[in-house]
Amino acid sequence: MELDPTVCYRALRSRDARFDGRFFTAVRSTGVYCRPVCPARTPRRENCLFLPCAAAAQEAGFRPCLRCRPEAAPGTPAWLGTSATVSRALRLIGDGALDAAGVEDLAESLGMGARHLRRLFLEHLGATPVTIAQTRRVQFAKRLIDETSLPMAEIAFAAGFSSVRRFNDAMRRAYARPPRELRRHKAPKHAGAEGLVLHLAYRPPYPWRAVLAYLAMRATRGVEQVTEHSYRRSFRLGDSAGFFEVRAVPERNELLASIHHAGALVLIRLAQRLRAIFDLEADPDEIARGLGRDRTLRGALRALPGVRLPGTWDGFELAVRAILGQQVSVAAATTMAGRVAEAFGEKLPADVAPAQGGPVLLFPAPEALVDADLRSLGIIGARERAIRALAEAVASGRVRLEPNANPAATIERLLELPGIGPWTAEYIAMRALREPDAFPATDLGLRHALDLTSAELAVRAEAWRPWRAYAAMLLWQRGTTGG
Repeated sequence: MELDPTVCYRALRSRDARFDGRFFTAVRSTGVYCRPVCPARTPRRENCLFLPCAAAAQEAGFRPCLRCRPEAAPGTPAWLGTSATVSRALRLIGDGALDAAGVEDLAESLGMGARHLRRLFLEHLGATPVTIAQTRRVQFAKRLIDETSLPMAEIAFAAGFSSVRRFNDAMRRAYARPPRELRRHKAPKHAGAEGLVLHLAYRPPYPWRAVLAYLAMRATRGVEQVTEHSYRRSFRLGDSAGFFEVRAVPERNELLASIHHAGALVLIRLAQRLRAIFDLEADPDEIARGLGRDRTLRGALRALPGVRLPGTWDGFELAVRAILGQQVSVAAATTMAGRVAEAFGEKLPADVAPAQGGPVLLFPAPEALVDADLRSLGIIGARERAIRALAEAVASGRVRLEPNANPAATIERLLELPGIGPWTAEYIAMRALREPDAFPATDLGLRHALDLTSAELAVRAEAWRPWRAYAAMLLWQRGTTGG
């Protein structure tokens, strides 16, 4: 990733928040690396080394600043300056690919050798995959130390470390002191927030109300609940089950997630999924530059600055919802999804279910729908066959719907299933696989928005690459239809 030292130093001197998370400044005279917004005195230019990510600073032997807390930066957008392979590898690492496996396994899943993958990471990010994964765990652990009252042993496992000893060693290497010395204050209290609270930073602007409205129209009864100010849903992650509630804190450019769960929970993976649901890794400036050249989209961007692409907690759930939404209204698809959850889903354990209403059901797993009688719920035969075929394909592993799955290969396999056409496959890629360039060119709402045929829309959308999914979201939300 190429960084212009002159631009970086100018941003550092002005403490320009727009550059927060885009680069880090390693100071040779102190051995510390900082965010561009660090309140400390600006170092001399000759002492500064500008690096694209925190892991590159760690790799170069610098320690995180305790004043500006690099772990609290909004995050370096995964696609900036990277190849498609590195972007996908970053998503895999974010989903825990190196927590229990090695770089060789990661490289194999990407169809290349470990040596070539390391070379790509050093070329694009300035750090190896192992350093990226290690920095991710260390930074998340530091946030839990600062922002929660969890015991250190729980923080170690919540951050993805395999043992307390490895956690202590990693924190000592990163901060030159034991973890207990990093906890200076009690965890902050937040009005209206209960349970364990996670702080999820984003890069402004963030259209919270638009995202909330989009999710509200598609909220599955019993599984999700959207109020004027919050989003709640049930979840299962590994052996843990529970529910979470997310609220916005716009003055701090972050979302607050309150987590209620039973069983051991690797919080770093849950946080990654939450960031995917609300698309917190997006860089709105980069997206606006890419789409703003189109006159129609330029006007839509002014009306909806900071457009986001809402994701999903579970790819299979989203895919079932997409099939149910074929050729019917959003409201009708939402109603049918609620019936499926009520008929075949599981109830949350009583000790973690919301006390006063809210999400009490877990959406059914693929295995539960392989032989399910969906016609009794009013779902027509063609869609029943499509859902059952999808369930069998996901349960058997033939189709993977995680954000780290290969989009092109997944779309190809989806199209082989009965009842799944290009619109459904592209929509699943948009929201379940987090593919920013997926685009359902046959969508009726998109065609009406621009008064074009599907073929004409596909041609025009070529100019929107690699942000076609965001273009679709802009047009849908402008017309409050589709998707």
